Amino acid sequence: MSGKYVFSSTLKELRFALCQTSSHSAAARQFLQRAYPTMKHHNPHTPIMIREALDIEPKVYARYEFGKEKMLPLKGLDDKSIESKITELVKSS
Repeated sequence: MSGKYVFSSTLKELRFALCQTSSHSAAARQFLQRAYPTMKHHNPHTPIMIREALDIEPKVYARYEFGKEKMLPLKGLDDKSIESKITELVKSS
């Protein structure tokens, strides 16, 4: 699990947007509870932000060098699917 969360050197920020109470954000909340400590341990200088707002669909944004940004929707995914999407996102540039 730990090798999956060693971020690319071009990744400057990882930002999660989710609802703190809705069922469509439950898998994203579960993923963050499980994986956030490992991600932060392996990437102490990369900001990992969690933004909560009522009734928004879960998404993750990755900001890279030169202002390039990618967004992936997380709605309808389970914990393992979210893990593979995040791993793909933090390894790309």
